Amino acid sequence: MSIMKRVRDITVATLNERLEKSEDPVRMIDQFLWSTREDIIQAEKLYQQYTAHSNHLKAQWLQAEQQKERRENQALTALKAGEENMARIALHEKASAEERSAQYRELYEQSRQNTIDLEDQLREMRSEYQTVYDKREYYAARMESLRLQQRMNSRYQAGFGEQGVQPGAAFRRMEDRISDLEHEAKSLRDIRRMGQEFVTEAGNTLQSVIERELEQLKRKLDKEGWSS
Repeated sequence: MSIMKRVRDITVATLNERLEKSEDPVRMIDQFLWSTREDIIQAEKLYQQYTAHSNHLKAQWLQAEQQKERRENQALTALKAGEENMARIALHEKASAEERSAQYRELYEQSRQNTIDLEDQLREMRSEYQTVYDKREYYAARMESLRLQQRMNSRYQAGFGEQGVQPGAAFRRMEDRISDLEHEAKSLRDIRRMGQEFVTEAGNTLQSVIERELEQLKRKLDKEGWSS
């Protein structure tokens, strides 16, 4: 398992653990997606570098192979011409080319294998990114549903909850207020009626007193010989 693969496994495990504890999973997933996207970008750059390096190593390997074959042909030509010393020099250069060919071929195969591994990891990271992104959309929808539910609950509590005004209670208070006003009006009406009755009774009493005094004066005049 490559270092990058182990790092990705650790990152995914950390995401799962944080999601279980997070109160805002969408924000947590966004952070993970951003981090994963950055990793993908860096991996793509590395893949391009590996591909270019592999192509360079392959070119060096093939060039050494061609030089090896060329030196072998030169050695054969020198032997045919009776130039054993030249043949030895050509074979020595052939051995050097063959060594370089083996070295570059080994480097190329290692680089090519790393390129394949990196390509697989890139495919896995892209798939992982898409999977988490799809989950992000699902969690975002759930969080939006929760947010709307909370707004509805808040509105309900503000309008009808313990802190708010319930319609039944409002009408009861309105009924009590109107009843109080009606009682107050009735009380004032009763007081005015009592006042009028008092004035009437007072007037009748005064009239009776006047009449009595008038009768007394008439009797007095009669006694004094005054006729009406």
